[in-house]
Amino acid sequence: MKYVCDMCGYIYDPAQGDPDSGIEPGTTFENLPDDWVCPECGVGKGDFSPVD
Repeated sequence: MKYVCDMCGYIYDPAQGDPDSGIEPGTTFENLPDDWVCPECGVGKGDFSPVD
């Protein structure tokens, strides 16, 4: 499942991960480190919502 940042619209796609932050492809949103932040605007995981 993908998650969208409520602040800027960035979409976290587990299939792609976040290589610039050291997050490997295949990493689910739930398994992201607690201190991971949106690479676009810097908000935390609590400001993301699931998208279909």
